[in-house]
Amino acid sequence: MAVSGLSRFYGKRAAVKGLDLRVQPGDLYGFLGPNGAGKTTAIRAILGLIAKSEGTVEIFGDRHPVRQRHEVGAMVETPTFNDWLSARNNLRIAAAYADRGTEAEIDEVLGRVGLAERAKERVGGYSLGMRQRLGIARALLGKPKLLVLDEPTNGLDPRGMVEIRELLKELVRRDGLTVFVSSHLLSEVEQMCNRVGILDRGELKAEGTMAELIQKLGGSVEVEVGLAVADRPAALGVFERLGGVQVTGEGEAGRMVISLRGVEPSEVNRALVQAGVGVSALIPKVGTLEELFLSVTSSEPGVA
Repeated sequence: MAVSGLSRFYGKRAAVKGLDLRVQPGDLYGFLGPNGAGKTTAIRAILGLIAKSEGTVEIFGDRHPVRQRHEVGAMVETPTFNDWLSARNNLRIAAAYADRGTEAEIDEVLGRVGLAERAKERVGGYSLGMRQRLGIARALLGKPKLLVLDEPTNGLDPRGMVEIRELLKELVRRDGLTVFVSSHLLSEVEQMCNRVGILDRGELKAEGTMAELIQKLGGSVEVEVGLAVADRPAALGVFERLGGVQVTGEGEAGRMVISLRGVEPSEVNRALVQAGVGVSALIPKVGTLEELFLSVTSSEPGVA
């Protein structure tokens, strides 16, 4: 998904301004921002649920909104259902309305979200976590390649949050989906997403992997490197040649702790291996997402 210059104005007020996003196939992308940052407005504009004031959206290289819909499954805000109907019948209605999803696919998505054994029960008796799962099941109808979820863990207890988090990670790992998920919960994004975009007051403040974001903001990334004692002199030579690498101490299990500035952990690993140095572990110890979030967002209330 490529979003370029996306803006949405309400009169003179910009709810989203000049948004540029890049989501790669296989990403579990966290769209992070405080409440009122404009996340839901941005998602609605990306999906074509509201008109864009400016900008373009490409999904798998296609800008055509009708064709895009067949590639995308979405859950925007809290999902709503007919509480008097079963989960299965709710999905049947959704499949018929959207012309996507066979009876076999309904069975499949109910199984994927762990609701197969509760599919005949009325949705009115479902917990909030089960309703969120059913919302994800509905979004999975039609076998989309991209799943867009707006605050899927909102209002859940810790167990429900873990269940949704593990489900999304499995959809990426096992099913090969690309998942774009918005949240204001820092710890959730940090634990499940490989890439992050931070939105504040309608503008994207930072985007990338944790290591990339910290380095863009002028920080350094700490990495623990497991090496045999005999390989340490050779490793020090590699670090010197790379530049931007400084040994800062000892970590757990005798691992060497290095600080990287302008160098990715993957570059260090590749250079060590090419030099014949045996690497038993390479563990990034990046700063917390909370530190990064607070450094780029405003403490003032949002506008959207």
